[in-house]
Parts: sequence; C-alpha cells; structure tokens
Amino acid sequence: MRVARATPPGGLIGRRLAVVLLAFAAATGLLAMPAGISGVRAASPDLTIVTTARYDVQPAQRRVRVTLDMVMTNHLKDTVTKRYYFDKAFLSVLPATSGYQLSWSGKGKPSVRASRRTADYTLLQLDLPQRLYSGKTATYRLRFDLVDNGGKPTRDVRIGDSFASFPVWAFATDSTAGGSVRVVFPAGFATEVQSGDIPAPTTDAAGNVVYQTGTLSKPLSFFAYLVGDRPGAYAERKVTSAVGDAPVTLTIRAWPEDKPWSDRVGGLVDRALPVLSERIGLPWPRAGGLVIQEAVSRSTGGYAGLFDPSKGLIEVAYFADDFVVLHESAHAWFNGSLLADRWASEAFASYYGLDVARALKVKVNADKLTPELEKARIPLNAWGGIGRETTAIEDYAYAATLTLARAIAERAGNTALQAVWADAADRTGAYQPPVGTGATSAVGAFPGKPETAEGPPDWRGLLDLLEAHTATSFDDLWRTWVVRDTDLPLLQARAAARSRYDAVLQGAGDWQLPRPVRDALRAWRFDDATVLLAKASTILERRQAIATAAAASGLTVPDTLRTAFANPDGFAGATLEATAELAAIDRYDIAAASRLATPDLLQTLGLWDSTPDADLAESRTLFATGDLAGSVQAAGIAAAAWTGAEELGRGRAVSLVFLGLAILGALGLLVALWRGRRRRRHVLPLAKAAKAGTAGKAGTVGTAAIAGTAAIAGTGPYGTLAATPDSPKSSTAEDPGSMGAEPD
Repeated sequence: MRVARATPPGGLIGRRLAVVLLAFAAATGLLAMPAGISGVRAASPDLTIVTTARYDVQPAQRRVRVTLDMVMTNHLKDTVTKRYYFDKAFLSVLPATSGYQLSWSGKGKPSVRASRRTADYTLLQLDLPQRLYSGKTATYRLRFDLVDNGGKPTRDVRIGDSFASFPVWAFATDSTAGGSVRVVFPAGFATEVQSGDIPAPTTDAAGNVVYQTGTLSKPLSFFAYLVGDRPGAYAERKVTSAVGDAPVTLTIRAWPEDKPWSDRVGGLVDRALPVLSERIGLPWPRAGGLVIQEAVSRSTGGYAGLFDPSKGLIEVAYFADDFVVLHESAHAWFNGSLLADRWASEAFASYYGLDVARALKVKVNADKLTPELEKARIPLNAWGGIGRETTAIEDYAYAATLTLARAIAERAGNTALQAVWADAADRTGAYQPPVGTGATSAVGAFPGKPETAEGPPDWRGLLDLLEAHTATSFDDLWRTWVVRDTDLPLLQARAAARSRYDAVLQGAGDWQLPRPVRDALRAWRFDDATVLLAKASTILERRQAIATAAAASGLTVPDTLRTAFANPDGFAGATLEATAELAAIDRYDIAAASRLATPDLLQTLGLWDSTPDADLAESRTLFATGDLAGSVQAAGIAAAAWTGAEELGRGRAVSLVFLGLAILGALGLLVALWRGRRRRRHVLPLAKAAKAGTAGKAGTVGTAAIAGTAAIAGTGPYGTLAATPDSPKSSTAEDPGSMGAEPD
C-alpha cells in the first residue's frame, strides 16, 4: 500500500477560524436606537445571543439547511432618564450561505439581510419587529442554506446524492456560554469527522446519522468539518489505455454527481500511464488493469490517495490535485514489489509523477522540504508504516523522499536508473560476474543466467544496484538521508569489503570468483565475504605458484583449478586441487631430473625394455588434461626406470652370463646327443655285417672288422664305445676292452 498526503478542504476552513471569531466579536450585540433618542452605546455583552444550531443534509437539493433557534437577552438596566432597547442585531454566519429567513412567534415580521460578504464569513443584519427592552428576552428562528454551487473539487461545501462535505459552526455572542450543535445525515451515509472535535454519531429511529454536541462553554471556539458518502454509489466507465504494447483497462468510479472528477482523473491517468512506462523503462507490471475510485479521506486513511496493489485499486480523494493522481499512477510500478522500502517507493512515485507532469504540461504542486518540515527530520529508514507516524513526520518524509529521489536521479542519469529498475524487476542482484570471465564447470558456464536475489531490493540492494550501474558512489546520500545511527557500521563494513573484493577481483583476472562471495556481498554479510575473499586470495597465490612451477617444468596448467575455484561449494575443492597440482609438478620434476643423458652399457641394458621418455611425455599430457593421478603415475614410472637402470642392467648382465653358460651347456648336450644318435646309426649295421662275415666270408669280414674299428671307436660323454667281431655289445669306460680279429 502506498499513499500520498494532501490537505483536505476542512484544513483550509480551520485556518480561517481565527478571522471568523473576530467577525463574531465585532458583529454581534450592537446597539441601535431609533432616531431622535440619544445615548447609543455598545451592547456587547449587554445583548447576548445563545443558539441551538441544527444542520440537515439534503442531498436532493444539494444543500445543508441550517436552522438556528436563538435566544436574545437584553442585559442593560434602564435609568430614570433612559430606557434601553435593541431593535436590530448582527450575526456572522458561514460564507457562501443563502436563503436567509428570520421568524418569531410574536407580532410583526422580522427581516434579515446580508450586510457584508467575505471569503471567511457573511455578516447578517437581523431587524427585530419589536424592541427588545432592558431585562427582556426574545426567541427567534434564523434559517439559511449552505448550497453546493459546484466548482473546484476542493470547494468547502459539496453536497450530492453520493457525497457530502461541509463545515460546521456554532453561533453565539462573544464570551457567551451555552447553546449546542446538531448535524443530521440521511440514512445510508457513512460519515466521518475530517477535522475538529465533535462526539461520535448515533443513529435515530429513522436510520439518520446524528452528531450532537453537549452544551458549549465556548461556542465561538467550536469548529468541525464533516464528510459522508454512500458506499457503492458510483457511476462507472471504462477506458482502454495503450501502455507500450499492452492494452490496459481503466475502470473509473466516480460519484454520479461528480462527472468532472471522472473526466479529469480518468483522462489524466489514461495519458500518464504510457509516459510513465516509457520514462521508468518497464512494461506494464500488472496482469490486469486498474480501478480508479473517488473517495473521501476516511477510506484512504486520511490521505489524499492510496494504492492497493493486491486489488489494482487506486483511491483518490475527491479534493486531491493532479500531482496526487500522477503520484498514485506511478505506484502501479513502485508499490512494494519493485522496491522494498516505503521511502524508496514514495520517492520515485513522486519523482516520476513530476516527470510525467512536465511531459504532459500539467501544472502541479509537489511536496517542498521547508525549514518548518525539517524540524520533524528523521532518517528515512526510520519512517514507519502507514498510520504510525505523526502528521509532521509524514509531511517531512514525503518532501524528503522527493528531494532524495531528485538527487539520485541527477547523479545516476535516466539510462542507469532504467537499468536499476530492470534489474529490480527481474530480481537481478548486484555483483554480477564480469562479462567474458569464468569457465565451464559442473555448475554451468559463466556468465550465464544472471544471479538473482530473493525479493525486491531494500535500501541496501538499491544502493548496490545504483553503484553497480553507475560506477559512482551514493554513500553520502545514504548517510545524509537514509540510514539510522545503527546502520552506519554496516556502511563502514561495506566499504572495506568492497575494497577487498575489487582487489581480489582484479587479481583473479579472467577467473570467476565463486557465487558465495557475491551472495555474501549482496546480503551485506561482510564478515562472511571477508573470510571467503581471504580464501580466494590464498588460492590465487597458489595459482601463481603453480603457473611459475609449471612454466619452469615445461608443463601446461590444466583448467581444473580454475573450475574448482569457481565452484559454489566453496574453496575446499580448489585447495585440494592446488595441492595436488603442485605435488604433480614436483613428481614430474623429480622424474625429469632422473633422466640419463648418456647411459652406459649396464644402464642401457637396464633400460632395454622400458620407455621412460614416453612415460614422461605421457605425464605432461595427462597433467595438461587435469588427470593428476595419471600424471603422477606416469612420472613415477619414468623416474623408476631411470633411477633403477644401472642396478637392473647389472642384474640383467649377470643373468645373461648365466644364461650364456646355460645355453652353452645345453648346446653341448645337444651335440653329444646328436653324436650319440649318429654312432648308433653306424654301429648296428657293422655288427650285423661282421657276424655275417664270420660265417663264410673271412676276407670280407676282416675288412669289415678293420673298417668297423675305425668307424665306431670314439669318445663321448659316456666313455669309449667298442665292438668285437663276436658281439656288437659295447663296453664302458670302466671296462674298456679291445677290438681285433682272430683267425678261424
């Protein structure tokens, strides 16, 4: 709910009261004597008038009928030579009255006429049909009308079928106690006392609403301004306004007798909304249209205007001027859903109301911050809700918010203001990631969808957005107009945290700070932000150490630390990643330092079946891709190959010797086996031939035997083999025998 105050007509009449009281004192109780009789003297308080006043509201006649039952008393005392009497009197009544009638129950006909008319009162001359002599009392009835003659909506007297407003006086001579006032509204009217003091109303048997005073001790000090309306008694019309690309239906509800209000207010809202949308830079913010309803100050909580965003209802008091209408129209945007604080919504509703008035060439009078209003100065953050503050504070706050809005707009410029309103409408917070920074990670690409805040920005979020879109400080304006003493430490902490943030942001370069840092700044949790920024600085220092070490080692730094750094889960992952990268570089360096530039024979033999250079290259590749475990493993394999090459070569050399011996032994065995098989292939045929020669062919046999001896004699691993003509059996080395031939 957002409101704008204005002074109702009753307030204007109240300021005239002092003048009216003087008129009473000067105009009542005057003594006049017939011609030829001397001794004229001032009668006050010699002539007193006490009245019982009745005000009857008559909507059909557009008037209030005022009836005064007057009791006139002559307090003078006759002398021996003089007899005092009154034959006329003067009485001041309300201005703009008419239809005067004076009557009484005696003989003769009294008369009444307006002796003088001013903007503050009308002086009536009452001509008495009979002289009122000393010590005598007479009763008269004076009747006149308060007529609604139309004109300005702020006129003092408005009487119609749906609405009535008028001032109420009591009437008497100066320093005269007594009398009373009675006011009667027809049944069906809801009424209120807009100013002054009169007891609460009652309802009579006919349903009329009746206000009744008691006996007045000081009638000339009494004043009230009453209003009443018949709820629901509206004439309604619809207008379609084009607000940007959106057709907006406006429902104008005015009292049937107040077509000028309907035409003026409805027409002004129709023209204002498109310009407001253009100047604010936002489309029509509501799903539906607006209802603009004429109201009394009672229904608007004593204000000239009120906007209810939940209903889309603007209530504008019948006496409200064009500035109030434009101010309430701007509340279609600034109503608590765009900016959270009351002062901010009121400030920019007034600012854009004036802006549109200039564009439409409508003359308006806005709230001015005067020295008198400054006496009620408060921090705008201390401005309470509607109905919770005194009139002095309310009036100061409305004027102060407009002054502040003008200062903000002048410093920011219209383009930046529109960007602020766009962010506020989208719930986009300040401290967005710099464009073109960040890296793709498990949490998305930076920058992507804008980071949002919960709810509309309050005084803190508004300050952040203004400075984000202008690169200009508004801190001084906030200190002067907005913050309470208890808010000042927050501003100081904010300055320190923002300075630290700017430094870390610059140091991060194209790296994306994690969102928790920005969320803490947006929420003004500066202690949390400071802790996070310190951790970020530590990671960035390690980043530099990693870059330096990697460059010296000929390694390409992977993006894994950058991704871990931007992760919204915090810096634990980035810390582990940085530690792991430094360890991987160290393991790589150890492996590279182990490389054998000119390996000797044993080292070469040790490296015979390994590829440490390829493993080291694999370590570089895996490091660049972020596979730190794989990189460490590959570097370890390479290092182990180089550092263990000599020992492994020595072991392999010994093994080769033994292997050579084993091979030679195996070869000898194979040769022996081969020879053994060959001898057996020759011995068996010779033995058979020798046996056959003994049987009948000695010459042949002898030759065979000699040949056999030469053929089968030999040495092998199993000893000497021999054969005799009689037996092919062999003898062993332990039983060598001899071979020869015997004659038959």
